[in-house]
Amino acid sequence: MVFSYSHKDEELRDKLAAHLKILERNGVITSWHDRKIPPGDEWKSVIDANFQRAEVILLLVSADFIASDYCYEIEMKGALERHEKGEARVVPIIARACRWQTAPFGRLQALPKDGKPVTSWSNQDEAWTNVEEGIEKVAAEMRQRRG
Repeated sequence: MVFSYSHKDEELRDKLAAHLKILERNGVITSWHDRKIPPGDEWKSVIDANFQRAEVILLLVSADFIASDYCYEIEMKGALERHEKGEARVVPIIARACRWQTAPFGRLQALPKDGKPVTSWSNQDEAWTNVEEGIEKVAAEMRQRRG
């Protein structure tokens, strides 16, 4: 599983990663994001390799994600191409309120429930838990598909 996110949403990515840690500990998922690139590595090729290898691609959606040319034009578009070919599953996670419904990923079922932005929930831990449960289901479907 790989994260596509704006660095302006890094704190939200960290919160999601904390909620997903139980799935990692239980061997359900492994996760990767660009902050795991070692010094001296060629960042673009490392990112590309991880996006090509990932079975689940999480889009952490916000206005900053949509405004980022790299997130939108490179990561998101490539992820959707793999999604359409059945090579990966793209899951939009609505982190902050924005007009995401008309984006190319707007046709996909988003998390948390009803596409309500995580930051709009009165209890954000409940929102992240809802996201975690959805990702666990996606991971189970992907495992079953692999056989």
